[in-house]
Amino acid sequence: MYYYLFICLFIFAIGDFLGTLTKAKLSSVFVSLILFLVGFMTGILPPDIIELAGLTAIGKWSSAFIIFHMGTMINMRELIDEWRTVLIAIISMVVVIISTLLVVPIVGKEAAIVGIPILNGGIVATQIMTEAALKEGFVLAAALGTILYAVQKFFGTPFASYFGLKEARLVVNELRENKIKKVENKVKNNKETNEKEKLSFYKKYDKYYGNFVCLGITAFFAWIASLLGDKTPISYSIWALFLGAIVSYFGIVPEKILDRSKASGLLNMAVFASIIPSLANIKLADLTTLGLQTIVIFAVLFVALYIFIGILPTWKIVGSKNLALGISVAQLLGFPATYLISVEVANAVAENEEEKQAILDVLMPKYVVAGLATVTSISIIIAGIFVKFL
Repeated sequence: MYYYLFICLFIFAIGDFLGTLTKAKLSSVFVSLILFLVGFMTGILPPDIIELAGLTAIGKWSSAFIIFHMGTMINMRELIDEWRTVLIAIISMVVVIISTLLVVPIVGKEAAIVGIPILNGGIVATQIMTEAALKEGFVLAAALGTILYAVQKFFGTPFASYFGLKEARLVVNELRENKIKKVENKVKNNKETNEKEKLSFYKKYDKYYGNFVCLGITAFFAWIASLLGDKTPISYSIWALFLGAIVSYFGIVPEKILDRSKASGLLNMAVFASIIPSLANIKLADLTTLGLQTIVIFAVLFVALYIFIGILPTWKIVGSKNLALGISVAQLLGFPATYLISVEVANAVAENEEEKQAILDVLMPKYVVAGLATVTSISIIIAGIFVKFL
């Protein structure tokens, strides 16, 4: 077990290293999945390596933990302040759903159903859909879902960067020509925030929220979510997200509860590991089919987004065509990718700190909120709905 666990983590580490070395130009997820795929197809890696590494069981229960954790990250006030951004993000998600359904005759019904929540979201939606597809025997649909997750940042990053750069140049030109005042950060009322924190339950008893207390609380709500998922038509994933958001909003638990318990890294790895088995049954002959399906899905997706968000007057919701188009692909990126793109754009365009801050003030709230709204929350709800159709 330790040997296979080492092999799995070594492959993850290679992806992580190359992702950092290339400043995320080379996706760590993509590298890891390609290495596993090559290993499976050449016979170097056994198809049940995740089971042999002892990661199958932890991968099954860690998803509820991660979803509850993600729920505690949802900032209700920020979502309310950026409601126009959230609205554009939701419209963009609907466009992706429609565009993916349009290619059903090419990719197949099961592949489209598996792919939709993954294109709308990230690792958790991928885990939910690929696990359900494998359970139902849709091997190629599960494989396509994993590939879509692996490459979506490759497709989304240039799109978001391009329109972010266009908007950044406009901001800088206006700033330099003194046509607008320097854009100021949206600063929260510190007094109100401090008072709320003082009144919150977990702040009063902060010292009692140790590692095991936080894990115990997470386990409790994961259990409640699973019970509700069994007793109601609503998926456990939606319940876990909802419960996490509610208890965090009312100050019962700290936000990012798994970071507090020092467990988020391990459990994120376990969730990632749980999607690896979907690659084990891919044959060389399947790659052409999967590659064609991937290209078709993304080609139709970007055309649809440009038409509905860029050409139609939908972009006027946020007042900028560039921002609207950048926001539209946040679902392919998520946090922290949206944050990193904002910083990268600001560094590329700005010539001083004032210009950099002005760009960040315009881009970052919208890109980050859009990524959190789609990937962290809404995509999990969509996965909970679409998983019922498999």
